[in-house]
Amino acid sequence: MRRRGRVVLSTGDHCLVADQSGDLHRCQLRRRGGRPVCGDWIDWQAQSGGAVVEAVEPRRNVIERGDFRGHPRPLAANVDRMVLVIAPTPTPDPLLIDRYRVLSRAAAIPLTLWLNKTDRLEEAQRHALLTRLSADHHRLDCLDGSARSGAGLDAIRRLIGAGTAILVGQSGVGKSSLTKALVPGVDLRVGEINRASGQGRHTTTETILVEHPGGPALIDSPGVRTLRLDHLSPGQVMAAFPDIAELTGQCQFRDCRHNGEPGCALQRARESGALPAQRIAHWARLMQETENGLADQKS
Repeated sequence: MRRRGRVVLSTGDHCLVADQSGDLHRCQLRRRGGRPVCGDWIDWQAQSGGAVVEAVEPRRNVIERGDFRGHPRPLAANVDRMVLVIAPTPTPDPLLIDRYRVLSRAAAIPLTLWLNKTDRLEEAQRHALLTRLSADHHRLDCLDGSARSGAGLDAIRRLIGAGTAILVGQSGVGKSSLTKALVPGVDLRVGEINRASGQGRHTTTETILVEHPGGPALIDSPGVRTLRLDHLSPGQVMAAFPDIAELTGQCQFRDCRHNGEPGCALQRARESGALPAQRIAHWARLMQETENGLADQKS
C-alpha cells in the first residue's frame, strides 16, 4: 500500500522520508523516475527488507544551483521563502547577495535577508550596516536580530508562519543556530535523522529539513563560498534587476552593450548616482556569466 511522505534528506541511493506522524523511513530510490530532493512530497511503499520510492509528486517550485559544468543541480523543492542569513562576520558579500536574489527570482520564491548576530554590534554599527544593505540591494526585505539572544525572532517567525523556508548563506553566519532557535528540539530530531539514515553524525555538507508541529519547516543548506548561476538565462538575471531592465530600454541605441556607448541610460544613471555603480557592475557580471553559459551549452 502506497503512503505519502516528505523528503527530509536525500543522499546516495536512498532518501529519508517523514510520514504524516513524523516517523522516519529510509527509502531506496528506483532507477526509473526522477530523483527526489529535500522538501519533495513522495509516494512510497514498504517492501520486504525495506521501503522504496514509488513516485515524486509534481513540485510547486525547485531551487537549482549550477554545477561546475554549468548544469542545474536541484537543492530543495516546495519552498515558500528563502532566507539569506548574513552576519557582521564573515563580512557580507554583496555579489553573493545579488546571486541569491537572482536564484530566488528564477524559482519564484520570495527572498528575505536576515542579519544575524546583531547582539555583537553597537547600535550605531547595526544601523550603519542595515543602511548600507538597504542602499546596495534595491527593494530587498531585511530583518535583523540574534539567534543567540532571541532578538528579532518573533518577526521572522511571523514571516515564515507554518510554511517551509530554506536558510542559505556562507558558512559561519549562524544558519544552524537560527534553526535551533526557531524549531524547538531540533538537536533531537537531527539525531533521529542521522540514526535513520545510517550515516552517523550529520555534517554541514547535507541539506536537511526539520519541522515543528504547527510551526515552520526549515531546510538548513550547506554554507557556500560562491553560487554558480550559469545554468540560468540572461532573461532570468534581468528579471531580478527590474530597475536596470527599465533603464536599458531608454538607451539611444537598441543594441547598446552598456559599455561606454553614447546615449547609454545605465551610464547616465551611474554618473548621476541614480543607481549604485556596484549594482550595475553585479548585473553586468551575472549577465556575462549566463551568456557564457549559454555559449558553452551550444558548443
